Amino acid sequence: MRDACCVSSAAIRGDGSDPVTESYYERTGECSFKPTAYAGGAWSPDEQHFSPVAGLVVHAIDGHLAKRPGSGDLVLARISYDILGRIALDECEITVETVRPGRTIELLEATVSIGGRAVVRARAWLLASLDTSAVADSPHERLPAPEELSPWVMSEGWGGGYVSSIEVRRTPPVRRGRTSAWLSSSLDLVAGEPISALASYITLVDTANGIAVQQDPAVWMFPNVDLTIHLHRQPVGGWTGLDTTVTFGPSGQGLTSSVLHDVRGPVGHAEQILTVRPLAGG
Repeated sequence: MRDACCVSSAAIRGDGSDPVTESYYERTGECSFKPTAYAGGAWSPDEQHFSPVAGLVVHAIDGHLAKRPGSGDLVLARISYDILGRIALDECEITVETVRPGRTIELLEATVSIGGRAVVRARAWLLASLDTSAVADSPHERLPAPEELSPWVMSEGWGGGYVSSIEVRRTPPVRRGRTSAWLSSSLDLVAGEPISALASYITLVDTANGIAVQQDPAVWMFPNVDLTIHLHRQPVGGWTGLDTTVTFGPSGQGLTSSVLHDVRGPVGHAEQILTVRPLAGG
């Protein structure tokens, strides 16, 4: 069951005016979006940073579900993204398909395409929302509150429009590849459109690979080729918390692992597999 478009056409701006609030994307059609300079990547200025792409996919899934009665009883519990190639800083289209329908368990697939070529595929498991508060528990300690940490100017070590758009508050790293941080952004995901707390939260998760740097990114390249997020609770609030560890192996692979937090405590985990390679002339 493929959804030919991701959001109702009523959400499209039809007056041709510029967005009032700065954003990562502007809608250009029922399921197409144009990235702004704020979506620019850290490894190359003419590519999109994957973080806002990930949030945009969740926004498209929200639109897909909003068209169906009764979908509010399901919540996104896992989303796994595969990055199939270079994500150019160009207009993209997102389609959403229901792969496995169900009243208590459902599987969706979203595809991001640029110029007719798929650049990202994501699969999301939705699970029934029930009251299990009597047994809710996590072994992970809460992070210090955002206001307890000092601001970190991430753009001093990383380039790109996305990195320049976010606020970061980070604990001082005790060693390479290990730190925790809070992130927030004042920008809209899509100009003039409300988004869910989940889409807003996930928009910042992929930043994890840049906050706990294992090696100097001017000497070594270590982009991720995927992102998998598992949630045991739906996040709330305007901050995304990342308690992150980055590991480099001896044969060109690495792993960025994060315990995810919101201001109320832990909400899940994120994993990113890395391709590690030296930069020419580094």
